[in-house]
Amino acid sequence: MSVVCLFLLAATAARAAPLVVLSDLEGVVGTAMEAHLDEVLQEAADREAGLVLLRLDTPGGLVSSMRAMTGRIVNSPVPVVVWVAPSGARAASAGAFLVQSAAVAVMASGTHIGAAHPVGAGGDLAEGDMKKKVANDLAAQMRSLASERGRDAEAAARMVTESLSLTSSEALGAGVVDLVADDVDQLLSAIDGREVRSGGRTVRLNLAGASVEARPLSRRLQILSFLTRPDVAYLLLMAGLYALVFEILTPGGFVMGTSGAVMILMGAYGLRMLPFNWAGIVLLVVGVAVMVLDLLVGGMGILSLFGVAALILGALVTFRGAPGGELLHVSMGVLSGAIAALSLLFALSAFAVWRSLRRKVVSGQEGLVETRAEVKSVLSPEGMVLCRGELWRARSVDGRRIAPGTTVRVVKIEGLLLTVEPVEEEKP
Repeated sequence: MSVVCLFLLAATAARAAPLVVLSDLEGVVGTAMEAHLDEVLQEAADREAGLVLLRLDTPGGLVSSMRAMTGRIVNSPVPVVVWVAPSGARAASAGAFLVQSAAVAVMASGTHIGAAHPVGAGGDLAEGDMKKKVANDLAAQMRSLASERGRDAEAAARMVTESLSLTSSEALGAGVVDLVADDVDQLLSAIDGREVRSGGRTVRLNLAGASVEARPLSRRLQILSFLTRPDVAYLLLMAGLYALVFEILTPGGFVMGTSGAVMILMGAYGLRMLPFNWAGIVLLVVGVAVMVLDLLVGGMGILSLFGVAALILGALVTFRGAPGGELLHVSMGVLSGAIAALSLLFALSAFAVWRSLRRKVVSGQEGLVETRAEVKSVLSPEGMVLCRGELWRARSVDGRRIAPGTTVRVVKIEGLLLTVEPVEEEKP
């Protein structure tokens, strides 16, 4: 009996152990991250988890996605902790709003937060009243989130109005985060027993003996997140333009044109999720156009080198940094290598296409022009000739009579009728 009781007590304790759902929010704040947060919060609510722990590292992103995500975090029935981690991570721009919306805001050592001044898709907002209006609206939202969570609202608003950026220790001293923790155990131990507001009610966090379960990004959202990487979006646009150029050079097919259009659409989706500079897009188009021009005019490759330089420069300036001078992460090693490889492949393939277009036709009806034939029945002016082992109706070019056995040359072809002329005897 005692053994059974002990087993039941252990099972009850196991069932009572609180569940902490841990998930990473890494990359640009956009539709993919927004959908992932929805899935995590829904799963945590369905499983009656005690806490959702979001490990954040982002350069910022879309205001629309940020607003939707902060609303879901504030109204979540399960308390949400946003933890800027690991060391070297950041909560820039839209990420700063996510931190302020959390029931508990935590940063790891060596991280930073802030630089939340709004920028447009091309890097800047319109000047004047519209710029001030958007900035004031976001500053008010930041103050609202911070004051709701009992943090310093004015210091938080300065991250919007002055693009203030703070390290973890500075943020803790300024009152915009609640604590600094470097690992999960330290974090859970520090917030155990704390009372927080979540979903319109006060909740006490009971995390003693909590089990932490990771919730990775789904495969579908992994693909969407991959497309929003700056280097991937740029390469998709470049490869799509190359494919469309091939379709123009070799019309009649559909594979290259269709694939090019699909790649451009996927690249455009990535651009929609990122703050970009139109100058970089122009450099991309000009670079491809210059390389095509070099092939068409039969250049020595000098223009192609300028085209590759324009592509690399476009990659450098296409994606604008987050406010405060912090750059979006672009893997220039991967990007430069991919640009060089794609450019070389394009140059070799396009050169082969160019040579084939200039080569004399040697097959089909067009290939019969300039071919020798033998007159089989007198041409006066029409008759029959033997050309490439086949009998053809033919007529003389000037209507004169040509005797059988005469060697003639095909001048042109109209349907199934050849126009020929005698071949002058070559002098020894």
